[in-house]
Amino acid sequence: MVSLTADMSPLHPDRNLALELVRATEAAAIRSVPFIGRGAKELADGAAVDAMRAFLTTVNFDGVIVIGEGEKDNAPMLYNGEHVGTGRGPQCDIAVDPIDGTTLTAEGRNNALSVLAVADRGAMLDASSVFYMDKIVTGPAGVGVVDIRLPVGENIRRLAKALDKPIDELVVSVLNRPRHAQLIDDIRAAGAGTRLMSDGDVAGGINAARYNARTDMCIGIGGSPEGVATTCAIKALGGHIQGRLWARDDEEKQKGIDAGLRLDDYVYEADELVKGTNTIFVATGVTNGELVSGVRRSGPDYIITESVVLRGASGTLRRITSEHLASKWL
Repeated sequence: MVSLTADMSPLHPDRNLALELVRATEAAAIRSVPFIGRGAKELADGAAVDAMRAFLTTVNFDGVIVIGEGEKDNAPMLYNGEHVGTGRGPQCDIAVDPIDGTTLTAEGRNNALSVLAVADRGAMLDASSVFYMDKIVTGPAGVGVVDIRLPVGENIRRLAKALDKPIDELVVSVLNRPRHAQLIDDIRAAGAGTRLMSDGDVAGGINAARYNARTDMCIGIGGSPEGVATTCAIKALGGHIQGRLWARDDEEKQKGIDAGLRLDDYVYEADELVKGTNTIFVATGVTNGELVSGVRRSGPDYIITESVVLRGASGTLRRITSEHLASKWL
């Protein structure tokens, strides 16, 4: 298996691969800006997809999209199974989300991101046949402490003890959906506070796992592709993540079974979602958020972007602020 750890061999990408990937998320974020707050999420997503793919074709790697925009018939670009890159260099699995939070972008709200995650070939779970996943994410304090099979109140009490923090100071992020009404009630009944997210559970998961974040746990049913991409980031943060696939109906459940996925409350641990620690996760802010700032203009001549790069092999989170000549993007 080709490794994503630093190596002088041309078959092994070094840390510069992360910088190449940032160019793709920056491009997707910048191209989506004209659609922020315009109520047209399909146009925003289309512009981001075009830009991300254009930059990925220039990267020296042989990437296969495991988690993309959908099946080829419905997604002409960045579809599941598509090869991207120059074909030279390491063989990698890729998860792409040109805009995580298309509704956030269309409505001009916070926490929209452009996201890319990379791991060794064959490392990522292909959960594309089952759209939703029940997830729990915490920082390092939750490792060996919380478990998705436990009631949320018990997990809150365990995490509070591990953090040496009063329960009433714990904050749990949850997508604000009707399906989570009981979960939200249970969190509050346990004495913790909630941060309700309208969309964008990738940022929610990372914010719950990173050092000195304002939230302590992210829990609930969100996208299974987002769960796999988030795992690549959690590997770098030393945090805890588990997931259970959540089929919407019997037909989707059968599709998952036919694809070799495990359902019926089977718990996927982090190393089953993404094998190993040779992961790279990059995200650029589209709109402002707790994780990164959104794209902004600085006078007539410059566009400013902020990105994060997380590497599982080194356990690092780096922030990259870039100044782009606006004339190059007109």
